Amino acid sequence: MSSTTKPWAIISGAGPSGLLLGLLLAKKGIPIQLVDMSYELDKQPRATHYGPPAMYELRRAGVADEMREQGFFPNGVSWRKIDGTFLAGINVELTSDDPDRMTCLPLNKLGKILYEHISREPTATVSWGHKVVGLGQDDDKAWVDVETPQGPKKLEAEYIIGCDGANSQIRRSLFGDFEFPGKTWDEQIVATNTYYDFSPYNWEDSNFIIHPEHYYMAAKIGTDGLYRITYGEKPGLTLEQLKERQPMKFKEFLPGHPDPSQYKIVNFSPYKIHQRLAPSMRVGRFCLAADAAHLCNPFGGMGLTGGIVDVGGLYDCLAGIYEGLADPSILDKYAEIRAQKYNEIVNPISSDNIVRLNGQDPDKALENDEFLKMCKRAETDHEFAKQMQGGVNALKHDFTQYYKKKGTQNGSTENGDFLKQNHLPLQAAAAGGVNA
Repeated sequence: MSSTTKPWAIISGAGPSGLLLGLLLAKKGIPIQLVDMSYELDKQPRATHYGPPAMYELRRAGVADEMREQGFFPNGVSWRKIDGTFLAGINVELTSDDPDRMTCLPLNKLGKILYEHISREPTATVSWGHKVVGLGQDDDKAWVDVETPQGPKKLEAEYIIGCDGANSQIRRSLFGDFEFPGKTWDEQIVATNTYYDFSPYNWEDSNFIIHPEHYYMAAKIGTDGLYRITYGEKPGLTLEQLKERQPMKFKEFLPGHPDPSQYKIVNFSPYKIHQRLAPSMRVGRFCLAADAAHLCNPFGGMGLTGGIVDVGGLYDCLAGIYEGLADPSILDKYAEIRAQKYNEIVNPISSDNIVRLNGQDPDKALENDEFLKMCKRAETDHEFAKQMQGGVNALKHDFTQYYKKKGTQNGSTENGDFLKQNHLPLQAAAAGGVNA
């Protein structure tokens, strides 16, 4: 974008969600500016699994092929006891003909792909070292006050979008530092990226272990033997205590009961988990998307998939306004419907995902857990299995239907009704994703 061109939209946050939104808008020829307080892309792997609704948006942005070249298709999901006993599973390969089939790629690698693409767009600018410290709006414009290496600046645009993560300054400036309704789980979670050879055990690429104390997830996240192993710990421990206990934990719950010499941990990240939704995803000329708008626990990867679907919906709304196909009131629809998707799907189902692991007797899970019963049925009823896996598309919504001239780009599918009717968890759609 020319240095004299005023951006039509400013996006706070040059992580994957901000880069994706910026790329989609820039490909429409819309002048955009991304601002980020960092000086480079985030290098942490973080989340890894992109369900079909997310892949749909990434395919629209033109990056899906590169993602699949650098990543891989997970083969399936299983739920097991701590001794490795198989309880139930989902064969993801039944949907191998889906153009938006779930793909695994660490988030930092997606960020690099998106940045390379957006760098080629003439209507896009990415401004590093720009820290948002305040904001405002009037009838004609919105603005952010930013601190930069060159001194303070005031940046103006028609619309400003917060894609600046869980600690979003945009959200905090709009609602207050502590106004992020929801809850924090009592559980302590530790996410690791670990090289360990699971091949002797014939496990699926993504595995969830049900146990009241040693519940965990082990998901393949690379083609070189790297796994995301995320496990529950006692609350209240210090970082040093968590690190001291880690060899004992792995010895207790990993198949093969390995000693530290048998695996290599390359990332160790303790964190608390949350279920939260901003008071609104729109305030006038400001909008929120992805983690800036809502959070959920990481088991099942719904934060990643749901956040990318936010971005695709917001893109349709903003592009419609820019092209004169929609009134600004379409952003009220965006705020209403994306919040509804969180409240009706993301929040309850992601909550079920973690309770399934640590809140039931593994010996009675197949007897009491309705979702696992459905998984057992799906093992032999492949049509039912495809319906289950397609249920994740309930996260989608066609915002082009609110254009003055109706469009048909991003519609939900009948599988969404299937998911709602059966209240299905979405592990089938985004198993093993971890926002860490």
